[in-house]
Amino acid sequence: MRTRIIGLAALVSALAIGLFGLPLALGIAQYAQLDEESKLLRVADATAIAVSGELNDGDVPSDIPEARDNTSLTVYDTHGNRVTGDGPRGDPLVREALSGSPATGTNGTDLVVAVAVTHETDVIGAVRAASPRAVVYRQVAVAWLAIATLALIALAVAYLLARRAARRLASPLEELSGTARRLGEGDFSVRIDPVGIAEIDAVGQALNRTASRLDGMLARERAFSADASHQLRTPLTGLRLRLEAALDRPDQDLAGARDTIGSAINDVDRLEQTITELLALARDTRNTSTSPLDLATVLDELRRGWTDRLAVRGRAFQVRVEPSLPDAMASTSAVRQVLTVLLDNAATHGAGAVTVTVRDAAEALAIDVSDEGAGVTLPESELFTRRSERATGHGIGLALARSLAEAEGGRLTLSRATPPSFTLLVPLRR
Repeated sequence: MRTRIIGLAALVSALAIGLFGLPLALGIAQYAQLDEESKLLRVADATAIAVSGELNDGDVPSDIPEARDNTSLTVYDTHGNRVTGDGPRGDPLVREALSGSPATGTNGTDLVVAVAVTHETDVIGAVRAASPRAVVYRQVAVAWLAIATLALIALAVAYLLARRAARRLASPLEELSGTARRLGEGDFSVRIDPVGIAEIDAVGQALNRTASRLDGMLARERAFSADASHQLRTPLTGLRLRLEAALDRPDQDLAGARDTIGSAINDVDRLEQTITELLALARDTRNTSTSPLDLATVLDELRRGWTDRLAVRGRAFQVRVEPSLPDAMASTSAVRQVLTVLLDNAATHGAGAVTVTVRDAAEALAIDVSDEGAGVTLPESELFTRRSERATGHGIGLALARSLAEAEGGRLTLSRATPPSFTLLVPLRR
């Protein structure tokens, strides 16, 4: 690309110099010849005036002006015979001048001008002025050399400017190529800075967006394993407890065994649902912008899932719902996962009864999850930080819950530290 840009700039410059330089060179050559002819004509006229009197008296002119710059002067009579000087005999330009009109032309290697010598109105002779054409050639050669020098300077300047422009254009493209190569090798942190060229900046921005999407997708895929293990731990524990309890009652009847197996299957279904929802979160394939929240289903699942689980530990579970609640717009699966995290934290780190309260918060639907424990000592900035060093657990659940809430356009906050109460705000249907 660099070579093509420089070559094209040099070609255009040479073409422009040729289009303007060649006519200029020809014009200079013509001007030099006309200028020399004009000088010879002035010298010949001056000589004709000086020798007019002597030539009319029949004398040999002696008052001929001194010739300069290799100019030779010759005086002729009315018959074309040479009177004085070293010019040739029978010069056709002299015969033309004797007819009364100036004559200009060449004779061998000389440039010649002949004018008539007059006395009153009569032609009494002619003056021939000549100079070597080499004089004109030298002047033209000097001018052409100056033009050629300027042309070379112009070509050099064009080459340098083209090289600079090529470097300015090629360097960002080379950087783009290197960035694309690193992106293909798996380095999704690469970014392209703007260079001030609209087309290249557009490509760079598109590449940056691609890298950001790939980086985010990879980060979500890597976080999936940690999120899945955290979210699946509680259902797996419940399933294990049910199966162990069934083994501890070997004398139970067929109906009791069937109930245990049915409950275990329900737990497996919830595990499968949790995995599906976490995969959707990791791959960002959820479509929540137009889905209403099925609050009744979520609360019913919570009652069935957590009442027995907390009762085994001697703790109560309550669900309080205000009447005439507004409709909320959020993913049912996302809200289920958030509440599961909050209930798991209350069951693991809290004490006493666990209460879920659903209320109208004017501009949002509020769901409070509280217990009667000692409270939360961490500041909120660290409480929702993923894998915080001061976290009492894995440091994953609350960070995951907040990201789910924000993805649905809601918020998750610590509304009360002691006893602890977390509030999930879900946007209302507009």
